[in-house]
Amino acid sequence: MSHTFEEVCQAALSLPCSPRLLPDLADVLARDDADVEDLARLIQLDPVLTASTVRLANSAFFSASVPVETVADAVMRLGGRELYRLAALSLVARWGAMDAEGYRWEPGDFCRGSLVKGVAAEALAEHTGRVDPSIAFTCGLVQDIGKLAIAFSCAERMPAVRSHVASAQCSWLEAETAVLGYNHTDVSGHLLEEWKFAPLCVAVAQDPYAAKLVDAEERGMAAHLHGAQYLAAAFGAGQGEDSFLFKLNAVLLAEYQISDDTLQVLLPDVVERVRHLLKDKIQVGEITV
Repeated sequence: MSHTFEEVCQAALSLPCSPRLLPDLADVLARDDADVEDLARLIQLDPVLTASTVRLANSAFFSASVPVETVADAVMRLGGRELYRLAALSLVARWGAMDAEGYRWEPGDFCRGSLVKGVAAEALAEHTGRVDPSIAFTCGLVQDIGKLAIAFSCAERMPAVRSHVASAQCSWLEAETAVLGYNHTDVSGHLLEEWKFAPLCVAVAQDPYAAKLVDAEERGMAAHLHGAQYLAAAFGAGQGEDSFLFKLNAVLLAEYQISDDTLQVLLPDVVERVRHLLKDKIQVGEITV
């Protein structure tokens, strides 16, 4: 049975483990007048994230002589950057823990691959200085969320997509469109818009090759995410079968002086950043936070 675009999106939007909290958290962290209590109140809307925050603050890496007992104290100890990373990993890990087939992922692969792409986008943004690294991290983290929605609803159609790739010698994205009538970028853009992510994040999810993007900020972010996808594929961790079937837009990368040499130099740094976040789950295993 084929599912329509509307059915796939509605099924994803009805799941309780969506990353809808991330835009609100990013907004609070960006406010000059935000305080610890504002962050604590937001985190406490999510019981799992609340527990993860306190647990991380009391971990060996962050702990002081006195353990924290409240979310506000944990926020103070962790700081905004580390807190946002924790929230992102926690929420995407739960989203990726759904029982979904289709892209031949192993347990934890969707979360792992998304995190690698976010980290790679952040590292590339820091290197070029052309886009905001924190925004690049978020965009990279959630850009492919439509893949999971399709895998959840349309697993039975994936063999047809796979066959179309082989027979037409096309990209996975083109095969999805041919078989389903839509593709994961369409779904990603719709879901992120419904979850109130920033318009920039929505735009680059809908048009990852910047085929229609004319706004300089959107094209710049798309270029960095495109480079991040190359880095993620080179790394290999968490990559589904589709990840190696994308068309490299060398013109877009050149527009922002992102060369093969640049990407190769950054790859070891990306590996180390991911290793810091995932520890022994860098290649295999379900991710829990």
